[in-house]
Amino acid sequence: MSTEAFTPAPSEPMSVEQFDELDTILDDLRTRDDEIPQWEFCEGFLAALICCRRVIVPSEYLPVLLGHDPEDESVSELFTDAAQFERFMELWVQRWNEVAMALNTPIEALNDEGAYQPEVMDLRGAIAALTPEQRAEMGDVPVPSFGQIWAIGFMYAVESWPEEWAAPRDREAASVINEALECIVTLTEDDTEEPTVGAFEEDGVPTMSEQRLNDFADALWAVYDLREVWRNIGPRVETVHRVATPGRNELCSCGSGKKYKKCCGLN
Repeated sequence: MSTEAFTPAPSEPMSVEQFDELDTILDDLRTRDDEIPQWEFCEGFLAALICCRRVIVPSEYLPVLLGHDPEDESVSELFTDAAQFERFMELWVQRWNEVAMALNTPIEALNDEGAYQPEVMDLRGAIAALTPEQRAEMGDVPVPSFGQIWAIGFMYAVESWPEEWAAPRDREAASVINEALECIVTLTEDDTEEPTVGAFEEDGVPTMSEQRLNDFADALWAVYDLREVWRNIGPRVETVHRVATPGRNELCSCGSGKKYKKCCGLN
């Protein structure tokens, strides 16, 4: 079950059935580990990885996301078998390619064809559609606000690799990054204002506030800004520290115990 390299799936849009298949796999994993996140969290995590300054490979990010290392024997306790893991990765990469293509394409508005649309749920709307009896069975379980789990997943990836998200020296770029991250952090908070609009239908049951709708739009534009600024800056360049050349009769810096003139100084 190698996670270093895999064949990318075609970058065609994910279907409803394929998202359902992803949910089914995650639900199955959750029967063995209840800490496995929902897909909305994974969607935010994936978007942050795509925006990240450095390319992070699956063998590095999967243990962070799932809490298990797919290269270890413990994978047998998580994925049912190699086929389930490979199918998960096929769907994951297909969605990755779809999101990356959207973020690489210039847009004028968030409703443009091909614009990035996170796969998020309107849980409050779903609960509103339940019968009074079904809602009563849920008790006082807190219900996440629209886009909240997606934003939490995004910021979890940011916080897991802080060195890759550290502000660059360029002040203008640093300002863009900080403002963009603040927009996403705002979305991690609860929507406590009165619901006045529906998440997906204009004439649907109001499930979020007008402010929440605006915050969600700001967060999506922020993702585009982060993707663009890090692409322009490029990966971090490691600082190289030169070691002073020892005198001819001093011990060689390579640690051999010999004098420099009889060791590396011979070259």
